Amino acid sequence: MAKRARKFTWPWRFIWQLLTVIAVCTLVLLIYLDAQVRDRFDGHRWSLPAKVYARPLELYVGKQLAAGQLQFELQQLGYRAVNKVRQPGQYQIKGKQLQVYSRGFHFTDASESSSLYNIQLQAGRVLAMQGAQGQTQHLVRLEPQLIGGIYPSHNEDRELVQMTDLPNGFIQILLAVEDRAYYEHLGVSPTGIARAMFANIKAGRVVQGGSTLTQQLVKNFYLSDEQTLWRKLQEAPMAMLLNSHYSKDEILEVYLNEVFLGQQGKRAIHGFGLGSWYYFGQPLKELELHQAALLIGMIKGPSYYNPKRFPERAKQRRDLVLSILGEQGLISKAQVQASQNKPLQLTKVAQFSRYPAYMDLVRQQLQKAYKGSDLNSQGLRVFTTIDPWAQHHANESMQLGMNAIAKRYGPQAKLQGALVLSQRDNSEILAVVGDRDAGYAGRNWALDTSRQIGSLIKPVIHLTALSSQRYHLLSPLDDSPLSVPQADGTQWQPANYDDKSHGVVPMYEALVKSYNIANVRLGMSLGVDEVMQQLSSLGANKQWSALPSRLLGALEMSPLKVNQVYQSIASNGFYSPLSIVRDVTEANGQLLAHYPYQVRQAADPKATYLLQQEMALVGRHGTGRGAYRYVPSAQTVAGKTGTTNDQRDSWFSGFSGRHVATVWMGNDDASPTPLTGASGALPVWARLVSKLPYQEDAENQPAGVDFFRTNPTLGTIVDANCPGLVLPFADLRPSAEANCGN
Repeated sequence: MAKRARKFTWPWRFIWQLLTVIAVCTLVLLIYLDAQVRDRFDGHRWSLPAKVYARPLELYVGKQLAAGQLQFELQQLGYRAVNKVRQPGQYQIKGKQLQVYSRGFHFTDASESSSLYNIQLQAGRVLAMQGAQGQTQHLVRLEPQLIGGIYPSHNEDRELVQMTDLPNGFIQILLAVEDRAYYEHLGVSPTGIARAMFANIKAGRVVQGGSTLTQQLVKNFYLSDEQTLWRKLQEAPMAMLLNSHYSKDEILEVYLNEVFLGQQGKRAIHGFGLGSWYYFGQPLKELELHQAALLIGMIKGPSYYNPKRFPERAKQRRDLVLSILGEQGLISKAQVQASQNKPLQLTKVAQFSRYPAYMDLVRQQLQKAYKGSDLNSQGLRVFTTIDPWAQHHANESMQLGMNAIAKRYGPQAKLQGALVLSQRDNSEILAVVGDRDAGYAGRNWALDTSRQIGSLIKPVIHLTALSSQRYHLLSPLDDSPLSVPQADGTQWQPANYDDKSHGVVPMYEALVKSYNIANVRLGMSLGVDEVMQQLSSLGANKQWSALPSRLLGALEMSPLKVNQVYQSIASNGFYSPLSIVRDVTEANGQLLAHYPYQVRQAADPKATYLLQQEMALVGRHGTGRGAYRYVPSAQTVAGKTGTTNDQRDSWFSGFSGRHVATVWMGNDDASPTPLTGASGALPVWARLVSKLPYQEDAENQPAGVDFFRTNPTLGTIVDANCPGLVLPFADLRPSAEANCGN
């Protein structure tokens, strides 16, 4: 009898022991899952990329804007043109009057609230500014444009929003479509699961999901998209644990920032905040009903309902969401109809990764001070110097230049180009083009490639000569044939571009007409090492061996370095490092770093001023005169063309008004091109400069420099009433004639 009792007892004991083991394992699993849920939710929830901003648009009385610039920049910021300005993000331009309602922004020096402004304009110049109550405004700053980010390795991106950042009714729409019983269930909805099962059985396929918003969050935030049993077993208990520890509003706010809404290349778009900018170019709070319905409708399938790729499909989904809202009584039938009749209204402005060459420079500067993990996970805010209007036209000018070359010379498949634009008075970089295709994020020809600079060296030779006080602009230079013995016993014989010699010419003419022989002779008389030292001091920051061929630009520099040298010339002989980052702050706006303006004297101011006037003659009468096919004749263009051996490289670098720019063109394999500096780089430079707001640079004529009427043929100063060329002179001056020198 005892034996039989034992036979019946052991299976129950085994079952009991098995259930105990399962219970213990379940408890351990729940403890583990609970720790996972709380750890991430309470801790650092996301790796936030550093956000990179352009310079803000600042308006003040006297500010000069280019034609069309104001409207362009407002559109880039996602401001909407309306008939009556009522709320932030709207503007109206009526004749000479601009009315704009700013959004407000937390700048590094002050936090500015959303405000309504009335601005009076005339020919692009700001005449007066007033606030909504008629009070005078001295400065109006619009928020800076977000131009890109430095992303973590998983390439997720998001713009964090809080519940207060939502448009009216957004949560009601979301819950009506995705989880009607959200505030009643415990993280999992049995009725929702049953309803979905019934709908799927009835349809014979999966047409409805039973997951709550909390389960969706668990899947996106903690788990993966893999359709596995193990994931499903974790999802429900984790949702219930999440629901037990945190309030519904806390969970909902995380969901708003985590939901996946699409892909831009390798970059994942997460959260409604970023989705609003990506699809509509506006902050989430400014969305209208039909736009909010589209974003919420996309949750079901962000790729399938992507409005940029499948607009008809996306519109059908949006209209279905609007119908659901009508059926539930959240909006009227009239609102349903009106909203369904509206187009998708997607932004035409590319929101991110538009300026890859510029972003390369930003990363280069930041990586000197910050670890990669800080840049791609701490949500830093980086305020740069990029000018969206200038960058747009830099890209466009390069494209138009490439098209014109292809039309004139036939397809040039290997031809590349680069451009750097800076502000003359503070050395801030305003625009960078690193490739013939400005949106290409490959090799950055402005930064990563050095090529021979050709005749761009000649202004440096002249600066060295003028600084020596042994030469003035009428000093005679010998342009007769020259033969220079080399160390290997050969003879170096430089030649002019036209293969002619021009006898004795005044110094300014040697630069204006870019005579090679005369400039080589001048450089050799000064000492090649002196010229190289002056080049280095201007910002090249490199030492070259003192070979005579250096005097014809047989040395390599990147477009960025060339622009640095010409920036110093344009800045009256003062060197200031080209800058690209102004400030870096933490995500909360706390200032981490400020990059101040730095300056040192690199050349004699008098000599530099004389060189500037000489280079203006290059623009007006010499190899740079082609710029005036694009630039108004009243505008001063000072610069220099550069063409290297066999026309392998085409350069133009120079300044006009308050801008300095350098353009390079050449084949990617350094093979010959059909281009000179004047036919290739110069038109690109001039197209860009013609689109920029022009203000004559402040008068910088040094004491001791005077202008005189001259007779260049005789090399003398003549009476002011005589015909001749007006030139500046400093301490060293030519002799004067009592008459006109006839």
